Amino acid sequence: MDAETLYDTVVDALRTVLHEEGHTPRPRLARRMLGGTVVFLDSEGREVKTVPVEALFKKVTAVREKLRLVEQKANGAKGLDAVTRGEIQAYLTKAYGSLTTFNFLFRDDADRFRGSGG
Repeated sequence: MDAETLYDTVVDALRTVLHEEGHTPRPRLARRMLGGTVVFLDSEGREVKTVPVEALFKKVTAVREKLRLVEQKANGAKGLDAVTRGEIQAYLTKAYGSLTTFNFLFRDDADRFRGSGG
């Protein structure tokens, strides 16, 4: 077993254990994106901003964590009726669905965003 395969095996095992113990492991960036760059161009092809992929990935995963916190708060709020809770859940599902654009950044399928379809 080569070093990369061994590393992936150990990381996957650790992720499984953490998940089973109730901890949410940090998602991993797809290998092909490591060291990459996102370049924003205006309508005339001029570069407006360049961002390391790792920075974009960190921001996208931070948005997801904030959405999860909102979801937990909504589900645990005693003052919300079922209709309001359902509406909030529908908005969150749509937000997750909008973020599916960024699924190519994630190494593992289990970490990818899912909207109303999954």
